[in-house]
Amino acid sequence: MDLFSRSWTALRTTVAELADEDFSQPSGCAGWLVRDLICHLIIDAQDVLITLVTPAETEPTRDAVTYWEVADTPPTGDDPLDALVVRLAAAYEEPRLLRFHLDDVGSAAGRAAELADPELRVGTRGEVLTAGDYLSAYVVEWTLHHLDLVAHLPHAAGPPAEGLARSRATLEAIAGSAFPASFSDKDALLVGTGRRAPTDVERAELGELAARLPLVLG
Repeated sequence: MDLFSRSWTALRTTVAELADEDFSQPSGCAGWLVRDLICHLIIDAQDVLITLVTPAETEPTRDAVTYWEVADTPPTGDDPLDALVVRLAAAYEEPRLLRFHLDDVGSAAGRAAELADPELRVGTRGEVLTAGDYLSAYVVEWTLHHLDLVAHLPHAAGPPAEGLARSRATLEAIAGSAFPASFSDKDALLVGTGRRAPTDVERAELGELAARLPLVLG
């Protein structure tokens, strides 16, 4: 629960510190500018709020690892929902409006997470998780999107080390295999999720795991 808050606060802080011109730079998400990614984060924050007030009475069907649906093809940005995000982001017109909305809804999502009982069962996407597992899964969401946010902004602060480490551990659990120790947590996540291709040396170090990558989380 604490790591959710630290990861989410770090991501929102980085957004708050971006210059206006940074919003028109490409992000690490195919087909999305930084402003589009920030709009997606607003939708994510709304999803957190909705889920935490959607209690469930049945036994959990997923946990922090099995929450993720895994595909083997990275998104191209052509999906109708992805295209909708681009249109929504453009409607804000000014970066300050996106900053304000993310701070407003994002702060509420952060407070809701801090107040949530980790044993509470919640429903989302037709599945049931404990609130603790749901928020743990979102550490991966925040960390990956923080990497996407700063992909072409070398001056911007990246995600916290503990979020990178937890996200790597989750990705390794999903893969059923550890990444080589020579991989940094950041590189394991970027290569593992298809955000960049492995170098020839990295591919050799990955061994059999290379054939199972990328693991596209959704």
